[in-house]
This record gives sequence, C-alpha cells and structure tokens, in this order.
Amino acid sequence: DGLKDQDGKPLHYDKVYTIGEFDLYIPKDANGKFKKYGSLAESFGDTRETMRGLIPSHIVFNGKKGALTGAGALTAKVGETVLFIHSTANRDTRPHLIGGHGDWVWELGKFDDPPAKNLETWFIRGGSAGVALYTFKQPGVYAYV
Repeated sequence: DGLKDQDGKPLHYDKVYTIGEFDLYIPKDANGKFKKYGSLAESFGDTRETMRGLIPSHIVFNGKKGALTGAGALTAKVGETVLFIHSTANRDTRPHLIGGHGDWVWELGKFDDPPAKNLETWFIRGGSAGVALYTFKQPGVYAYV
C-alpha cells in the first residue's frame, strides 16, 4: 500500500538514497602508522585484535572516503521528496541533514510503525536501519552527516 503518515494518509517520494555507515578497523604499528599486508589472510589476526577494541580507525559512508561527495553526491531538485535509508553496522549513529530535517522518520526502519515528524536528528541503533523522508524546499547544498 506504500508509505503512510500516522493518520494512514499516503506519503509520496521521488527518489530513494541508501546510505551505509561502515566501521573500518585497520591495524596500526607501534609508531601509530597503518600496517600494510601482502594479503587479507596475513592481516586477519591483527585485524581481529583491532576489532576487539571496538574503536574504529575509520567511519565511512557507502564504503569509502568521499563516496557521497563530488560525482557521488546525492542530488535533488526543489520540490522533490527523497527517502533516505540509513543503515549502520556496529555502532549507534545520529544522522542529520544540515539545512533540512526529517519530515517523516521511521527510526526503527519499520514502516508499519507510525512515523515521527519533523526531526532534526534521528537515532539509528547499531546493526539496524532507519528511514527519513524530506521534501527539499529551496536550492542549496545540504550536508548529510
């Protein structure tokens, strides 16, 4: 039946963007420099130990630095409504659209739950996904952080 607001009225969107937030755990040597390995198999033990510390060396969107900037930027026109699907691997996160907000937000990613309305920042639990719907009202650069 499509997306609905808390009163059961249909919600429309023009585009869908998926943002995956990933934690990377790259081992460092005694001098704090990132280690290099000849193969993934060689890095396994050190990487596993780094991951056990639960402090990522890098946190990236869609798998790499700059994935959502430049040619990879998420674009929309004034008047378009975008559905943002945000997933995270291990850690809680709080997405925020600078210059905008979540008109409608499903923090738990369950569309049969009533959506929250007009959230500046929304909470996504580790290992989960959440969704926000926003209609762009004016031209400009909006930063998704």
